[in-house]
Amino acid sequence: MRHKGVPKEETRQKVVEAAGRSFRKYGYAGIGVNGLAEAAGVTSGAIYSHFGSKGGAFSGALAAGLDEVIEGVPEFRRQHGSDWVKVFVDYYLGKSHRSNLETGCAMATLTAEVVRFGADIHAIYENKMTVIADVVSKGLAGGSDDELRARAWSMLGILIGGINVTRAMKSARASEEVAEAIKATAVKVAGPTRSSVPD
Repeated sequence: MRHKGVPKEETRQKVVEAAGRSFRKYGYAGIGVNGLAEAAGVTSGAIYSHFGSKGGAFSGALAAGLDEVIEGVPEFRRQHGSDWVKVFVDYYLGKSHRSNLETGCAMATLTAEVVRFGADIHAIYENKMTVIADVVSKGLAGGSDDELRARAWSMLGILIGGINVTRAMKSARASEEVAEAIKATAVKVAGPTRSSVPD
C-alpha cells in the first residue's frame, strides 16, 4: 500500500532507490522486506505490491544500479574528452567511492550477490553488463570492435575486482596502495580513448 495521494510510480522509484542503497550496504541476506520498507518509508505491503518479493526488489535495484553506469560513462566522456578513462578510474577507485558502499557503484557491490541467484537475475545482469561493456568500448580507440570490447571487459573486471580488494583491506595505507596499482593497470588495459561522444 502506498501513501494516499502519492503516485504509484513515485512510490516504486522510492523503493528501488532505497533497495539499491540497502542491498549495497547490507548485502541481500543482510536485510529483509521490513528493513527495505522502513528504508523507503513505505509499508511492507508496498514492497510486495510493486515487486512481489524481496528478490523482485533486488532485481529492480540491480537493473536501476547498472543503468546508472550506462548513463554515467557517456557523461564522463562528454565532460573529460580523451582523459575520460583516467578520470573515471580515479573516481572509481578514489577514497570517497571506496568508503561508501551505500551509494557506490552497483557493479562493485551487487555482482557478488548476483552469483547466488538463478537464471532470471543472471540474465538481467548479463544484459546490462553487456550494454556497459559496449558503452565503454565506444569510448576506446585503436583496435577492431572485438579488440575494443575485450579491452572494455578487461577494464571493467579490473575495476570491479580491484575496488572490492581495496574495501577488504584493514588499513587505509594498504587500501590506497592497492587502489593506486589497480588504477594504473586499468588505464593501461583500456588503452587509447576517443575524445568525442556522438549526439
